[in-house]
Amino acid sequence: MGKNAGKLVIISGPSGTGKGTVIKEILKQRPEFKFSVSSTTRKPRPGEVDGVAYYFISHNQFNEMIENEEFLEHAQFVGEHYGTPTKPIQECLDAGQTVILDIEVQGAKQVMSKDVGSINIFLIAPSMEELENRLRGRGTDSEEKLIARLERARKELEEKIHYDYVVVNDTATRAAEEILSIIEGKE
Repeated sequence: MGKNAGKLVIISGPSGTGKGTVIKEILKQRPEFKFSVSSTTRKPRPGEVDGVAYYFISHNQFNEMIENEEFLEHAQFVGEHYGTPTKPIQECLDAGQTVILDIEVQGAKQVMSKDVGSINIFLIAPSMEELENRLRGRGTDSEEKLIARLERARKELEEKIHYDYVVVNDTATRAAEEILSIIEGKE
């Protein structure tokens, strides 16, 4: 990926910070922006649709994509694999579109190391207590996975120094407006 006519926006942060909710709000306000759909080996959560939330694929398919260098980034998180397919992003950027990536810290580091001119935003919850409440409120993880997510979140919070911006998600609307202001300030 070289320098492009479009903008590549990374939004990452610990699990449970509300990245998906904030991104939905951004896309509601700016429907011309494109959301990068990642591939994952995890099972869909209730309401998630293949090809919309993620491309839900097998471990074998994921490994084939790694071997064929089809990912801009890929990472393992709580026993599952996640990756961002390169081709659709490049097509959008070449067309001058803004593309939003919702990726974990490991993947964001990979993209940032490629010097593709991304706008790097780290989203955080107002507090660790609020983060835990959000994760528990999902009702999708076992206690063991929940504890693993919280431990990982504490480590990931240390990585915020590597981002251009840190945004607190106290409300999705306010956080989305702050992120839009950042993106539009880069025009």
